[in-house]
Amino acid sequence: MQGIRHRAAVLGSPVAHSLSPVIHNAGYAAAGLADWGYDAHRVEADELAGFVAGLGPEWAGLSLTMPLKQVALAIADEVTDTARLLGAANTLVLAGGVRRADNTDAPGLVDALARGGTVAAERVAILGAGGTARAGLYAAARLGAATVTVYARRSAAVAELRPAAEALGLALAHAEFTDPGPAGRADVVLSTLPAGAADAFAPTVRWRREATVFDVLYSPWPTALAGAATAAGAQVLGGLELLLAQAVRQFEQFTGVPAPAEAMRAALSSGAG
Repeated sequence: MQGIRHRAAVLGSPVAHSLSPVIHNAGYAAAGLADWGYDAHRVEADELAGFVAGLGPEWAGLSLTMPLKQVALAIADEVTDTARLLGAANTLVLAGGVRRADNTDAPGLVDALARGGTVAAERVAILGAGGTARAGLYAAARLGAATVTVYARRSAAVAELRPAAEALGLALAHAEFTDPGPAGRADVVLSTLPAGAADAFAPTVRWRREATVFDVLYSPWPTALAGAATAAGAQVLGGLELLLAQAVRQFEQFTGVPAPAEAMRAALSSGAG
């Protein structure tokens, strides 16, 4: 990366499909940060410590995808309250020899919902109980929900979410994944399911027109779930909104300057198209 004095990157496995370089590099260009560059590196969980240890002083930060979000906490010198609460970090800020782990997925989800006009919700349903469900709990608390219903196959997976829910002041209910129909009565429905996992039951959910349905996937798009919710008149948000929102927060932590969010959005739309 000739001429680059400040570097950042997205790490994970797989990572070749990531749109993060498109977003961040567009942001650098729009902000006039000509000597900044952002790329992607395939890194496995057991390789993260060694990779980070080998970085020079030009490195400002790292975006982390699976399977690195948990192991990042172990190699950080500092961990933000959000990352500690959720037990995962998607951001590693490298400044002055200090590694600070943070989670911008969770507040990014709140930002994306707010941009879509959703700033409060009494009833929140989450489809799936994986890592992104933790960000959903954070968002539910910020929206003012008291109870969150998680639709998942395994009760053990829901139990693993309970400490974070309790710390956020949320009551957590487990509903059967085989009968997600009642999720349509929620004010906000967050799907954290992998591609295709919701296809079979998507047409059976009776969506409220007042509901906001947030599917964290962005490829393929629209998902069957998003299509069914749109057809029912619900507001639908997709994974590109979350990808952008969390990247905007990372950009500002890495560079220390305001993110040119609209330029980043335009680049993302072009890159995803």
